[in-house]
Amino acid sequence: MPTRFAALKKSPATKSGPVRKAAPGRPAGSKAAEKAEALNDKYENIPFDDSRVVKYRETPGWEVLRQVAAPIAEVTDEIRALVDEMGDIMYTAHGVGLAAPQVGRSIRLITYDAGDGLTALLNPEIVKMKGEQYEPEEGCLSIPGLRGVVKRANEVVVKAMNLDGKTVQFRAREFEARILQHEIDHLNGVLFIDKADPESLHMLTPAQERGEAEPGDAPVAPAE
Repeated sequence: MPTRFAALKKSPATKSGPVRKAAPGRPAGSKAAEKAEALNDKYENIPFDDSRVVKYRETPGWEVLRQVAAPIAEVTDEIRALVDEMGDIMYTAHGVGLAAPQVGRSIRLITYDAGDGLTALLNPEIVKMKGEQYEPEEGCLSIPGLRGVVKRANEVVVKAMNLDGKTVQFRAREFEARILQHEIDHLNGVLFIDKADPESLHMLTPAQERGEAEPGDAPVAPAE
């Protein structure tokens, strides 16, 4: 593991009970993992570029990733423009989710695509959680190449403001629920390494990170 990740396993972990590790090299069989694998096809014709994503402990001002983001009072033209920019950054970085702190803005805004197109949420909060899931492994656009097993709720109810300025509340399951939990954590200064099973953290090969894994390799989910 490269030196810059050597201290990650020592990060204070948020304990949420025992974490089950996925068997190494075993293709994940859950619907969440299948959906994550299918989303990789989206990026085949999009040149990879993650240069606009704030990298943990590397990008000047990376401390924004550890701050609690400020709420958004209203939808403005600036917010709409930022949503467009974040969507572009997310797709070119081959991700499925992005939080405003990951582009250097400490405000409570996330974008994500769980397979149904780009969604933007302002001031999102989880009001209910149910069940648990462990697959697919999580990664983060702000910590390139690192993956690990994170215990997440299998189902969440999220309350937020949409781009019309209206309050919405909806239920998300499996892969979408995982993305939402990951991105909302970002708004509270929490990274996936804080919740991952430390023994499960590992680096992808350069080929896997580019989505060029050999046949038979376990599916690799896009990062968030």
